[in-house]
Amino acid sequence: MDDLSTLNAGGTTRIKDVMAAISDRIASRSLMPGARLPSVRGFAKTMQVSVSTVVEAYERLAAEGTIRSRPGSGFYVCGPLPPLSLSESGAASDPDVDPLWIARQSLEMGDDVLKPGCGWLPPSWLPQPGLRRALRTLARGDMGVLANYGTPLGLPALRQLLARRLGDHGIAAPPDQIMLTESGTHAIDLLCRFLIEPGDTVLVDDPCYFNFHALLRAHRVNVVGVPFTPTGPDIERFAEAIERHKPRLYITNSAIHNPTGAVLSPVTAHRLLKLAEASGLIIIEDDIFADFEEVAAPRLAAFDGLDRVIHIGSFSKTLSASVRCGFIAARRDWIDGLVDLKVASSFSSGQLSAELVYLTLKDGSYRKHVEALRLRLAKTMAEVSARLEAIGIVPWLKPQAGMFLWCRLPEGLDAADVARACLAEGIVLAPGNVFSQSDTAGGFMRFNVAQSTDPRIFDVLKASMRALR
Repeated sequence: MDDLSTLNAGGTTRIKDVMAAISDRIASRSLMPGARLPSVRGFAKTMQVSVSTVVEAYERLAAEGTIRSRPGSGFYVCGPLPPLSLSESGAASDPDVDPLWIARQSLEMGDDVLKPGCGWLPPSWLPQPGLRRALRTLARGDMGVLANYGTPLGLPALRQLLARRLGDHGIAAPPDQIMLTESGTHAIDLLCRFLIEPGDTVLVDDPCYFNFHALLRAHRVNVVGVPFTPTGPDIERFAEAIERHKPRLYITNSAIHNPTGAVLSPVTAHRLLKLAEASGLIIIEDDIFADFEEVAAPRLAAFDGLDRVIHIGSFSKTLSASVRCGFIAARRDWIDGLVDLKVASSFSSGQLSAELVYLTLKDGSYRKHVEALRLRLAKTMAEVSARLEAIGIVPWLKPQAGMFLWCRLPEGLDAADVARACLAEGIVLAPGNVFSQSDTAGGFMRFNVAQSTDPRIFDVLKASMRALR
């Protein structure tokens, strides 16, 4: 029986606390098979417990087969490890509403469920006629397109078209500095494999796209959030994070920010790049919402000339989430290494998807589709914003473009509780803390205005908030 003197304030034993702390490090891959555990005295100081408590905890873990003792050397992690659990590899304030919660609910629920929390447009908002024409053209064309692997860099014609599109934003990226990927997420995953190692530090905006958190957990890195303002990351806090954590990488949206809808200012962009140059920081600039813009925002890659900034994008938001095709624009020497990694990990990107994207983009109807989409989103943004404000949900800012509203709930309400209550009524929401590395957005919610046109959403929200007060 455990000595009562080892009980902590919560009623569990300090020995068990130490065991849980080591087990969590092993489960999250902070301690890999064969790694030496912290010294008994050092960990006792870290956990603020006695040396005898740590000794007993280590002995119990050794008895369980989790670690093993090497006389005169210390304790080491046994192997192999259980499969990585992303839901357990980060400290979440709410275990049921983690960075993958929105994706799971949005993707698994049927079409009868309303999804104002998801991150894509309804099918009726996408260019269906253009996609169908492109599919018919491909079906009648060369069988090689339907059956063969693509080239390592990807379809030359699409890369040429992308080079021209990037040029419109001031980014000089010839086709041989552009590599196609399966998606924007695939692009970031490849870049993380290429640029960082487990234990490195990566900066993200706080809040930021929730899947950045999940993906970085899978790469077993230290993620540090920097508060985001209406003009970009808080530069003073950004500089402090660089000084304190010595990060290798920063991932952001520089056009329309997800989830806030904010736009990077030229002044913030300039100061950000100066900090990156002075510290050796590499920046991944996710430009997935480029075609939503009425007026182009500053691109870090344009100011930087693709030196320290890597520019990525895809077409899942304006064309089709089912057509998986993204791209990376980067320095030539990095592209060479990324091509090798792409071949090793996925062999090739999808030629069929690339051909479909190319045919749709070069069709004059796509430009008209995007122009109409911007107008429709602007109109819907105003309507949804007004309906939310009428029930006490206030936008953090009025976005210049895009489909997201980042909103503050009435005082005293927790977004995770509201999301659970609404899910029971067939509505998937996006609570704020899944976007926040610091868990400081519990009073916020992200709304996709294109998915928020059904009046039932506002009726259920109002009733749920009233019941939770």
